[in-house]
Amino acid sequence: MTVENILAKLVSFPVLGGESNLSIINWIKEYVESYNVTTTFVPNEEENKASLHCRIGPNVDGGVILSGHTDVVPVAGQEWETNPFELTDKGDGKLYGRGSCDMKGFIACCLAALPAMVNADLKKPMYFAFSYDEEVGCLAGPELARAIKTHYTETPKYAIIGEPSLMEPIVGQKGIYILETYVNGSAGHSSRIKQEVSAIHEAMRLILWLENKMNRLIESGRLDDRFHPPHSSIHIGLVNGGIAPNVIADKAHFYWDLRTIPMDNHIDIVREFETYCNQREAELHHIFPGFKITTQENHPYVIHLDTKATDDVVELVKDISGKSKLNTVAYAAEAGQFAAEGFQSAICGPGSIEQAHRANEFIDKDELAKGMQMMEKLITKLSSSSFL
Repeated sequence: MTVENILAKLVSFPVLGGESNLSIINWIKEYVESYNVTTTFVPNEEENKASLHCRIGPNVDGGVILSGHTDVVPVAGQEWETNPFELTDKGDGKLYGRGSCDMKGFIACCLAALPAMVNADLKKPMYFAFSYDEEVGCLAGPELARAIKTHYTETPKYAIIGEPSLMEPIVGQKGIYILETYVNGSAGHSSRIKQEVSAIHEAMRLILWLENKMNRLIESGRLDDRFHPPHSSIHIGLVNGGIAPNVIADKAHFYWDLRTIPMDNHIDIVREFETYCNQREAELHHIFPGFKITTQENHPYVIHLDTKATDDVVELVKDISGKSKLNTVAYAAEAGQFAAEGFQSAICGPGSIEQAHRANEFIDKDELAKGMQMMEKLITKLSSSSFL
């Protein structure tokens, strides 16, 4: 099958983040095993989702993991000009479909290169690592990385996560944490604002504290110029509360995300926020003893990636991608999770992140061709006795 044929098949599986991915992962399993490669599933507890990993080549240390996720984001509410789950060629050099760019294009390159991998005289192995639920918090990445580390008697050295980067090596990724804060105040007539505790007013103070905390980090020089913006960011994306203009709100809540550069610790920031929340509770309990502020995580923290320019994986990815400029990203990815298990990791894949998560998502055919060229160069390198 050609890379476009495989991509068309992958796009046809409408597997959204949070949903069962067994349809697409079973198809991948069948395809891979048709080349006499043994695959292993890493299922969730309910066994309605699974990651897949496999090894191509000898069981020796020093191999390369090729990692991608099988789920995509929803299309509801977006104005698509084509069927999002049917790969469409309009004759303009682009292939349209949900996931064509993010990131089934990379998985298609891996699978299309599999025959060449199997037939090559590899001196170092390659591994496929395909996960689920990346789009709802990179939920399966840590377990998949650990499974690869413990399943094989040998130890892979590198992990390349094929998020769309226009084939540029990405060596840094911010850590990401999404939280929910709930404020329980006291209801009453709006004329009694000083005799009650407005949940909305208190939520406003908390939001301002978070914004000011971000500004304090910047002012104190907590900067990493590799990133844009070069500081940890705190953003409030959704606020709810109140029932009427003349009623003091007894309930309010807001969602916020924290994107940290490697030098900042998300736990320290959250603890400082909670200390401020405790201070507000203590100050207002004499007005309303039931005043309470509660913060909980919306999804688990996604660890940052902080690959050094001197790490061996950087030269490897530069060589096989044909790109020498290093870059960083602020979006969530599984690269940091693989790095946390000891694999030197980088992000590099075909397509542009600008096309991800939007209507009429596409990948340029030229980008797919570059992805296949990267696979060919990687096969050549791993077939060389001089590859360390």
